[in-house]
Amino acid sequence: MASTAASVDVVIIGAGHNGLTCAFYLARAGLSVRVVERRHVVGGAAVTEEFHPGFRNSVAAYTVGLLNPQIIRDLDLHGHGLRVVERKAMNFLPGENGDYLLTHAGTTQQDIARLSPADAARYPAYEAEIDRVGDVLRALLLRTPPNLTAGGWSAKWREIAGALRLGADLRGLDMAGATGLHDLMTRSAGDYLDRWFENDLVKALFGFDAVVGNFASPYTPGSAYVQLHHTFGEVNGRRGVWGHAIGGMGAITQAMAKAATAAGATIATDASVREVVVEKGRACGIVLDTGETIRARVVAANVNPKLLYSRLVPEDALDVEFRSRMRAYRCESATFRMNVALSELPSFAALPGRELADHHSAGIILAPSLAYMDRAFSHAKLEGWSREPIVEMLIPSTLDDSLAPKGRHVASLFCQHTAYALPDGRNWSDCRDEVADLMIAAVDRIAPGFAASVIARQIHSPVDLEEKFGLTGGDIFHGALGLDQLFSARPLVGHAAYRGPLPGLYHCGSGAHPGGGVTGAPGHNAAREILRDQRRFRLNRA
Repeated sequence: MASTAASVDVVIIGAGHNGLTCAFYLARAGLSVRVVERRHVVGGAAVTEEFHPGFRNSVAAYTVGLLNPQIIRDLDLHGHGLRVVERKAMNFLPGENGDYLLTHAGTTQQDIARLSPADAARYPAYEAEIDRVGDVLRALLLRTPPNLTAGGWSAKWREIAGALRLGADLRGLDMAGATGLHDLMTRSAGDYLDRWFENDLVKALFGFDAVVGNFASPYTPGSAYVQLHHTFGEVNGRRGVWGHAIGGMGAITQAMAKAATAAGATIATDASVREVVVEKGRACGIVLDTGETIRARVVAANVNPKLLYSRLVPEDALDVEFRSRMRAYRCESATFRMNVALSELPSFAALPGRELADHHSAGIILAPSLAYMDRAFSHAKLEGWSREPIVEMLIPSTLDDSLAPKGRHVASLFCQHTAYALPDGRNWSDCRDEVADLMIAAVDRIAPGFAASVIARQIHSPVDLEEKFGLTGGDIFHGALGLDQLFSARPLVGHAAYRGPLPGLYHCGSGAHPGGGVTGAPGHNAAREILRDQRRFRLNRA
């Protein structure tokens, strides 16, 4: 028999990192907040699990670099137990001819010079352009985008003011900066990088970021922005650095849950949402699969917008035009995610040796050229996956001995490109192990003996990511980061200000600006807009 819980000010669907961030800010402001999570553990895709006795690892999200520093400070994540350590080396790219590129924080130019003095000479100007454009866009991460709204001037004044502030930011760019912004927002990463560099490994170092979570070629227009998106973060106050959370990515969301709870929010796990309650055209609560109804003045959704509007919001509550546009919302990152337990560290043909060295702690990228990445995309579009896949391997146990028994290791394999929908009627339940074998074989080619060192493996195909974490289409970003789905168009034009088409319904997940990655920014920004609306509501009532 259905039961009705006491009403709360805000109910948040999904206890991923953005939902927890949103809950903290709202609870700190004095609102009563309840977070409901379908799974048995908080964290969404940023969780740590034991996948083989004695071996733990981050299951989906796997590295730290984009988590916003203001959010770290506001939630006092370090005070709640979070510790992040930097990689000893940033990236290691084995080449096809036995050569390699190994980069460290602060010495990238010197590292490049070993392969190409000409590229090393160009690198400072390239870095300056990336930083100049990145600074402008980084300033927008915690801002609400201007939203196209209906109505008269009174309804649009705030959006006009936001557009004017954006214009002021852009006016700060000189001609070189404006040209760089245009190129990075519109061109392909391949075209952009071909203009700067000549060496394949150097271009692959930067171009890899253009295909992370992006089912595209590095020569697809717009992929330069995806490359730029991955440069916005920092670790321990150092820009351009990537790190590891001790205990895995679950350590981040466990610290966030502690912060939200300390602020007054309540969190319920094993609480799957059946439906958003809509009355008189307004969202006013949720119904759980158990039949329990939670009434709320505000419903904030930390789920993919496509999932929200196709499964949780009643169809008759949405107008036909909105439903049509949401059906066209693009969700597919073509991600295949594995964890493996290892008996020993890999020895690479380019850098032999199983004793721990700097390159073992790096992001190890198996994609030696932009042409290689382009072929991988083309093959995946035709065949479902590439026989020469793009793989990034991390071995976090080189930095965190809590993840594996002494002398053993765990590795994350983050693999692109694998299509969500396979051709010729094939399905992932039949192909999962075949593709996992392929990914391990790809690593074995550049690190002979790797396959023999694998003790156990955990496999998540795109369909597994959807079923386990609610990542529609297996999309790790809750929607493609294309120009048609960014900033004032994320998730849709007219709904970029974290507000859905129904009063009382808000977007607080990665399907809202600024998009994907473990940033916390969408949750932070949505909380600010909810609080603004609540203050306006109270003033109007008064």
